Amino acid sequence: MKHSLILAAAAAVAFAGATTSAVARDQIQIVGSSTVFPFSAAVAERFGQSSGFKTPVVESTGSGGGMKLFCSGIGEEHPDITNASRAIKSSEVEKCAANGITEITEVQVGFDGIVMANSAEEGADFALTRKQIFLALAKDVPDADGNMVPNPYTKWSEIDASLPDQEIEVLGPPPTSGTRDAFVELALEGGCKKFDFIKAMKKTDKKAYKGICHTIREDGAWVDAGENDVLIVNKLVANSNAVGVFGYSFLEQNADKVKAATIGGVAPEFELIASGDYPVSRGLYFYVKNAHVGVIPGVAEYVAEFVSEGASGQEGYLVDKGLIPLAEDAHAAMAAQANALTPMSK
Repeated sequence: MKHSLILAAAAAVAFAGATTSAVARDQIQIVGSSTVFPFSAAVAERFGQSSGFKTPVVESTGSGGGMKLFCSGIGEEHPDITNASRAIKSSEVEKCAANGITEITEVQVGFDGIVMANSAEEGADFALTRKQIFLALAKDVPDADGNMVPNPYTKWSEIDASLPDQEIEVLGPPPTSGTRDAFVELALEGGCKKFDFIKAMKKTDKKAYKGICHTIREDGAWVDAGENDVLIVNKLVANSNAVGVFGYSFLEQNADKVKAATIGGVAPEFELIASGDYPVSRGLYFYVKNAHVGVIPGVAEYVAEFVSEGASGQEGYLVDKGLIPLAEDAHAAMAAQANALTPMSK
């Protein structure tokens, strides 16, 4: 109790020193990932209805955009929490620290799978490997002699005759999105490493390796479709030749409109993502600015609602919205860490 009072007092002093307003904002502000947004919004709505606090304002800005806003400073003009569909980067931790944000609580709320999907009614069936995804979407790819050349593939069937004979047209999230970050790391790089000479480059020339494995082509085969995954789904319905990249929860919510490709022979199904068998899976997080706890009303209580068994547990209401929960033991440990607002280790 004494420790909590000291933390609250320190937070209040830090906050007061960073804001010119005599009265703190009375509504939690949350930014960040479009993938985590529907889960965060559901918690915010439930929290506003049952807690006695105002319903938090949740904005979908993308993971990168959310981190930029979150790390910009302490004070009521800055967000209290940011959602992320990837772990915070060391560069973002450093930016936060440079702006006085030295205590951040990291909360993993569950898992998500990144899917590649197309029109359920008219789209072709896709059975992809990560190597094929790399060859379809990387800016530069190896030719038959092992030389890196600008991506020459215009059709999926040119990569492998077993793939549909249609133009490569992939609608995906922009560079500010955590979904894109994770897709590049798990799918694109995952396929890139299938080429031994490129994999070896990671030890000898890491910059060149990353340039090859992380750079998406810019010739129109990949289209940045914004942070709105619902919009991507609607575009797939209108264009049966297009393939979209988004989180599993949007696939589940739109199962009547879109169908997913298998990747590495594995379908993006709940149990297969939770077990790690689906190869393009990632953790989902939110980050709390501890200096705002006890100053902006309800921050600690919102965190407690999000990590409660009834919300993000095995049978919680977020599971109905597509969240793949942590295992019971992991959830209990994460809830204890979140409720204690334990700062990340530096």
